[in-house]
Amino acid sequence: MSDMSALQRQSFTPRETVSELDRYIIGQDQAKRAVAIALRNRWRRQQVPDDLRDEIVPKNILMVGPTGVGKTEIARRLAKLIRAPFVKVEASKFTEVGYVGRDVESMIRDLVEAAVSLVREESESKVQARAEQATEERLLDLLLPRAGHSFEAKSDGGHDAAEEGSQSKTRETFRRMLRDGKLDDRSVEVEVAAKPGMSLVQNFSNEGVQDMVFQLQDMLGGAKGGGPKKRRKVSLREARELLLQEEMAKLIDADQVHRDALKLTEESGIVFIDEIDKVASSDGKRGSGGGPDVSREGVQRDLLPIVEGSTVTTKYGRIRTEHILFIAAGAFHGAKVADLIPELQGRFPIRVELSGLSNDDFVRILSEPKNSLVKQYQALLRTEGLELVFSDDAIKTIAAIAAEVNQSQENIGARRLHTVLETLLEDISFHAPEQRDTEVKIDGAFVKKKLARVLDSEDLQRFIL
Repeated sequence: MSDMSALQRQSFTPRETVSELDRYIIGQDQAKRAVAIALRNRWRRQQVPDDLRDEIVPKNILMVGPTGVGKTEIARRLAKLIRAPFVKVEASKFTEVGYVGRDVESMIRDLVEAAVSLVREESESKVQARAEQATEERLLDLLLPRAGHSFEAKSDGGHDAAEEGSQSKTRETFRRMLRDGKLDDRSVEVEVAAKPGMSLVQNFSNEGVQDMVFQLQDMLGGAKGGGPKKRRKVSLREARELLLQEEMAKLIDADQVHRDALKLTEESGIVFIDEIDKVASSDGKRGSGGGPDVSREGVQRDLLPIVEGSTVTTKYGRIRTEHILFIAAGAFHGAKVADLIPELQGRFPIRVELSGLSNDDFVRILSEPKNSLVKQYQALLRTEGLELVFSDDAIKTIAAIAAEVNQSQENIGARRLHTVLETLLEDISFHAPEQRDTEVKIDGAFVKKKLARVLDSEDLQRFIL
């Protein structure tokens, strides 16, 4: 696994990055360009001389815009594009040091956990074939326990050779049945690591002391599978999964995985801090007296060294945060960006405004993205043998209704489309199993008829939240 590092991950030009984001996110070109440049700058940093490389830090981004317009999705898709560790946190969930709650360093610990999972998945994919082969042999041993001698050729008598040949033939027969899934429901007894019992510390654990809990569990041997073993009777299907995990663990160097994950976190990690506006001083007066604004400012001051560049201790090792990319976002309805402490503002030099979504945007969101909601519902109901067909008129009507409800109720952006479509297709989804091999055409008239009671109701929230 040593050949895997942040430096060798696929690089994209800014134009290629924007093109990829366009496949999933409608509009918001300024924000896409900003993250595309930030991503390319990471690659550029790796090409500069060593003495200058450490001096170049990411230009963190602050996204300002209403809810539901794509802020989180842009950051998440960016991380997915390059398979970078990504974590989304909400600034409002953190508390100032000295108070009970989540400390800001936990975002880095979460990011490292994401990196470990990412590197482990990639490591497992490389040893998958060998692990499956070893698992198959172990399953056959469970079904047909080997004799006291090996199946290699013998020279001590024809009887042993004949018996051996018979056993080998039987083993190959079972191998074919195993691969065809004909033995999946058969019960076998396997030896697995016993799960540690509920310890006292688990009863008192919270997010602020999560690493202490993990470390104590490691000491008890439960987290790494080094604890006591116990025998369980399970189906062969379940045994295959249990043994496959064991075999992959044998083939993977856990220490190397952790080293690679730490490097990947430092070089490619992305932290998305949502609701940053919730920790801004609402009256614009910083440090004036007591009350909640003091706590908000305390959270900002705790965030500052993490964003600025510091060292955080995790269960896998120490992480330097100066080259992690931080993307903060907020609606800033009741507060302004200027209400953040100046030091924190200065750590987010790239500022992009995301616009609200129009009726036309909703039409495009429903029809253009690779993973559009319409395509998702069509795929879901196709599993029941039911084919949903949306006319252009239906798409426009759904978009118009979503925009109208956003105007009359709280504007939640594209999330409104989820609730409108769920309400529209409720009856079809319920009766789909009884309507197999049929085609349901949805046009504008159908949409208006189905949603008429919603639009006519004075209490829209009763139907669409």
